Amino acid sequence: MSAPAVPAPPDYPDKIDAAVLKIAGVVVLGAIMSILDITVVNIALTKFQTQFAPPGGQPLAYSTVAWTVTAYTLALATVIPLTGWAADRFGTKRLYILAVVLFTAGSALCATAGSIEVLIAYRVLQGLGGGMLMPLGMTIMTRAAGPARMGRLMAVLGIPMLLGPIFGPILGGWLIDNYSWHWIFLINVPIGVVAVLYALWALPGDRPQPSESFDFVGMLLMSPGLALFLYGVSSIPGQGTVASAKVLVPGLIGLAMMAAFVVYSFRPKHPLLDLRLFRNRRLTVATITMFLFGAAFFGGLLLVPQYLQQVRGQTPLEAAYLMVPQGIGAMLTMPLAGALADRVPVGRIVPFGLVAITAGMFLLTQVGPDTPYWGFLIPVLFLMGLGMGGTMMPIMTSALKTLTHHQVARGSTLLNITQQIASSIGVAVISVVFTTYLNASPGAGAVLQAQFDPALAAKLGPRGMEAAVAALADVYGQTFLVAAILCVATLVSAAFLPRRHEESHLLDEDAATATPVVLH
Repeated sequence: MSAPAVPAPPDYPDKIDAAVLKIAGVVVLGAIMSILDITVVNIALTKFQTQFAPPGGQPLAYSTVAWTVTAYTLALATVIPLTGWAADRFGTKRLYILAVVLFTAGSALCATAGSIEVLIAYRVLQGLGGGMLMPLGMTIMTRAAGPARMGRLMAVLGIPMLLGPIFGPILGGWLIDNYSWHWIFLINVPIGVVAVLYALWALPGDRPQPSESFDFVGMLLMSPGLALFLYGVSSIPGQGTVASAKVLVPGLIGLAMMAAFVVYSFRPKHPLLDLRLFRNRRLTVATITMFLFGAAFFGGLLLVPQYLQQVRGQTPLEAAYLMVPQGIGAMLTMPLAGALADRVPVGRIVPFGLVAITAGMFLLTQVGPDTPYWGFLIPVLFLMGLGMGGTMMPIMTSALKTLTHHQVARGSTLLNITQQIASSIGVAVISVVFTTYLNASPGAGAVLQAQFDPALAAKLGPRGMEAAVAALADVYGQTFLVAAILCVATLVSAAFLPRRHEESHLLDEDAATATPVVLH
């Protein structure tokens, strides 16, 4: 009896045809929604501090409203490893449509939130949908285009990735200034409806093919454990001490759950995070570097729009325009660094980007109430954007280059989750540092209270307000210093990245043809 014939691989045309572009349009639409939402909320945090403050009370602490960002990124980290298993089990088309529906429903619910706690809960729902959009989009495009055309389609998908950080804050600022904060979420609803209808029409049907089992135990240990730990850390400023039960109980339970997750992860055949990959020294170095970079950069950078609004008195839209140079800087260096990473060892690329970011963060420690825009702040943000574009993709390339074909999927999942966890921890830690410094400077806190209570502003008078604004600028400078020190730690780990060709080109033939991975 003859063996069953192995199905031939699909015959892909060489040129980008209309059928592939139709499918790429679905993916780009989903990417626009996901990436815009990550950037659009950052500009609204100052608004949330006063919008959700109790009647007659003080504005909410920054460490509290920052959970609207932390909760979203934690949800992304939860759902990313679930996506590959669910796509095999339920089919990419059905799962993609479900992800868009979840994201759109979460967006609509966010606009109805009457308290910060409810908004944070709805942001989790939004993140569960948003976290699946990019990995699923990559899978759909890879199957539709084939490996030979993937590079050209990646350039198409890269457009929203590059433009999102520029236009996301501008859109958010414009909506807040001209309408209300609700519209930064409601804007997703019509886009989501169009995306669902477009996906129903454009995406080909596929048959679910259940594969490996999913590590639900690992998921239930990692994500709630990390959330509890960060909640404990975030409670420190409000309690005034680490010894408080509100800090210690969730913090210690979270640490215990994360420790149990690490021990457990070496048991299942298909763990949530394959920690065995850390036996690869180069993957370990790249992952540590990316973790430190993500925590320091994204945590520190979230403060810039708040500084512009609270210290400099800019509107959300004006603050967004002032952030544009950073996005332009990243747009210039990201494609260049990606091309160089194929020819030059990443150990000779990444340090330059990290030095630019570290220098920029140290320069931000000098911000004051009258810091020049064109003479100081805009060039600094442009410099940091150049550094960001020259850092992120080469680090990821360094990690994936040393993996064999069967390790690439698990390695890319590990990097995806590491990036989201680093962002969550960075935002939580920097917001706690900022709130702690703010609580230690009563004059600085008066600025926020005066914006919330005009009678207090009148009582302080021009000189009193001027002193309070100067004190608040000092608080921002002190917090930027903490972020800058974290950036220095990133430089230490980056020194161990491969600096010679024989170190950075350990690919076998299968790894050389592995599907490229886009992280966000």
